[in-house]
Amino acid sequence: MNKRIKWGIFIGIGIVVVGGIIYSQIPKTNKDLMAADKSTSAPDNNKRRILNVNALVIRPQMLTDEIQINGSLVPDEEVDLSFETSGKITEINFEEGREVRKGQLLAKVNDRSLQAQLLKLESQLKLAQDRVYRQSALLKKDAVSQEALEQVTTELASLNADIELVKSNIALTELRAPFDGVIGLRQVSLGQYASPNTVVAKLTRITPLKIEFAVPERYAAEVAKGTNLTFRVEGVLKDYSATVYAFESKIDPITHTLPMRGLYANTKGELLPGRYASVTLKRAEIDDAIAIPSESIVPEMGKDLVYVYRSGKAQPVEITSGIRTANQVQVLQGLQAGDTIITSGTLQLRTGLPVTLDNID
Repeated sequence: MNKRIKWGIFIGIGIVVVGGIIYSQIPKTNKDLMAADKSTSAPDNNKRRILNVNALVIRPQMLTDEIQINGSLVPDEEVDLSFETSGKITEINFEEGREVRKGQLLAKVNDRSLQAQLLKLESQLKLAQDRVYRQSALLKKDAVSQEALEQVTTELASLNADIELVKSNIALTELRAPFDGVIGLRQVSLGQYASPNTVVAKLTRITPLKIEFAVPERYAAEVAKGTNLTFRVEGVLKDYSATVYAFESKIDPITHTLPMRGLYANTKGELLPGRYASVTLKRAEIDDAIAIPSESIVPEMGKDLVYVYRSGKAQPVEITSGIRTANQVQVLQGLQAGDTIITSGTLQLRTGLPVTLDNID
């Protein structure tokens, strides 16, 4: 009997403890439910949030359709200077990196033997001329035959031809500038033996300069002689103007481009050949064009959409685009002057989403 009472007491105590534990958990469950309710209601608050965006009021503007091409500056003329004959260099008459004029004597090889030959022939010239004069006078008196006069006349002509030959050989020993330009670094020294294969220096004409570039074949028909272009060189924040003056006779079958050349006056000699040039060719200029920033366009299912600000909300508009520049797109249909387009946060925009304009241009 005592054992049953004891077990009954233990069971009762156990029931009380379990019941207390269950009761203590009821408030926590309610708190969790309230927290869950708050977390589920958060998206509703987010849906009602207004998005801050930047906008642009469309105004007609001048839009230039341009082609950007890589090119390089090349000299108008350039040649490796060398002698036309062999010999020991006896004169060097130029300073490296200086301008020279056409016909200026730059260097010379030994011509002593040729000068001696010339002196000998020229000393015979007076005697030969006198013989012709005397034979001509005697022929008038019938004192000599016509054949005798012709013989001395032929000797005089042969002597003159020998003199001209020696003079031309002397000219071969002289190195003269073929055109105005800037002479480069000297590659020879006095006393050095030079041959026609020996390069003395490089002569370059840098006024004017040529700009070499290649136009993609789809634009080749749009560029003609006289087309104006601008170009820039690295490190100079300035546009230089040039004119297309020539192009290749056919499309390059490998690159599918048409090589062209422009001409830049370079009157001050500020630019040197060999520099990289960024060439810009103008294809067309459109007055009163409707143009928008390219980042405001949202591609969707093969269409181009732009979000327009209307009555505090974002509304999508499908557009038809025209030419594209580096950062603008021409709009042919879908927008008109005075429309306000949204230019930021485009990936977050949805139809009818409330928006607030932070900045408007």
